[in-house]
Amino acid sequence: MSKIYLLLAHAGMATMLLACAAHPDPIIDRRGVNMDSYRADLEECKSYAEEIRISKGAAKGAAGGAVIGAAAGAISGEVDRGAGYGAIFGGARHGSEAEREKRMVVKRCLSGRGYKVLN
Repeated sequence: MSKIYLLLAHAGMATMLLACAAHPDPIIDRRGVNMDSYRADLEECKSYAEEIRISKGAAKGAAGGAVIGAAAGAISGEVDRGAGYGAIFGGARHGSEAEREKRMVVKRCLSGRGYKVLN
C-alpha cells in the first residue's frame, strides 16, 4: 500500500510542476492583426484570468485529498501517511484545474474580441 502512496505523491508533484510550466500564450491567426493591439488585449485578458483563485481550489483539493488519503491509509494502518499523500495529490489536481481554467478564460476573452484562437 505504501508504494501506491509514493506513486500518488510523485504524480501529484509532477502535475503541479507541469501546471506551473505549461502556461503558454494562446496561438492566434496573425493575418490582418495589429500585434500591438493584440499584446494589449492579451494582457487585459490575462488580468481577467487572474481573478481565478488557484490557492482556494488547491486548498479545497488538499483537504478533500487528505480525507480520502486518510481513509485509504486506515486500511493499511498508515493514516498519517495516507492523509499527507492525499493532500499533496488533491492540492496538485485542483491547482492544475485552476490553471487550465485560466488558460480557457484568456482564450475565450481573445475570441470574444475577434481573434482566431488556434489552440
